Amino acid sequence: MSISATYIGKIRGMQQMSNEKGIITVTAIDHRGSLKKSLQAAMPNIKVGYNEVVTEKLRMTRVFAPHSSAILVDPVYGASQIVASGALPGNIGLLVSLEESGYEGTDEARITPITEGWSIPKIKSMGAAAVKLLLYYHPNSSVAAQQEELVVRVAEECRQHDIALLLEPMSYPIIKGQKKESAEFAADKPQVVLESARRLSGLGIDLLKAEFPSDPHFEKDESKMRAYCRELTAISPVPWVILSAAENFDTFQRLVEIACEEGASGFLVGRAIWQEGMTLETAEERQNFLETTAISRLGILNAIANYRATPWNERYTNLPITEGWHKTYKTEAVAV
Repeated sequence: MSISATYIGKIRGMQQMSNEKGIITVTAIDHRGSLKKSLQAAMPNIKVGYNEVVTEKLRMTRVFAPHSSAILVDPVYGASQIVASGALPGNIGLLVSLEESGYEGTDEARITPITEGWSIPKIKSMGAAAVKLLLYYHPNSSVAAQQEELVVRVAEECRQHDIALLLEPMSYPIIKGQKKESAEFAADKPQVVLESARRLSGLGIDLLKAEFPSDPHFEKDESKMRAYCRELTAISPVPWVILSAAENFDTFQRLVEIACEEGASGFLVGRAIWQEGMTLETAEERQNFLETTAISRLGILNAIANYRATPWNERYTNLPITEGWHKTYKTEAVAV
């Protein structure tokens, strides 16, 4: 399954977030509350605030950017800061989150809020390759339709501004008291993830950032895990990448292998490679962890993806460019 890329800006954004092979190997540092919490625990003698969080994001960007196809960052502590400081090289893609940290509503009916004072035109204006929207979503939630409407609105605005849209559906239990890490939710997770992809990936997005469609702590049958990933590839009309979801590195490495072998176009990895480093007390210890353990982990994931993943542009048909294209630029193209 493939679709025709509609706008040149979206195509350029996809190129900028991938490497020369068309593989997406993005490092995510758009964390806010969780990162601040880790740093506060590591440095109990100081009050961790804006400057401390920005410092760590600059540190991580300088270390990870040369080994990533793009960096995903938030607008509060990172997007402008990593560009203005020179921490992000000009040849590395910039992805910027649209959503606020956390959710509104209830634990069983979660609503994604947009960061106050932030917008798609601002993300486009600063030269980013793509907008990222994290969407709390369960197909059977009472707010599922409301969340779908949010995706449609964001996708339309991204189309108007000709910028790629990366959607990250994040599943959660809708049964009161049930934990996401429980066996009960694990039993439902494959269908939750797959049905979410079915409903959301055709709403005008350009790249799906998907959870692995089973819980590896409960599902041990690799043939089933592979079948779920193949189904996800078949369901989504757009390329997809696997997210790390704060998984431990050894587990995530195996999930990347399976996902990429079954159709994923790469990965977006965050805490799976760097989370332990942010619990270390001194800047020197954090720097050393990033430059050794974290970079080693990222290198392993890059090697897997570059060898096994499906280039994102194989999921799209070529859009022919004819003489006079500039006169009709940004008019709708027909999906194939």
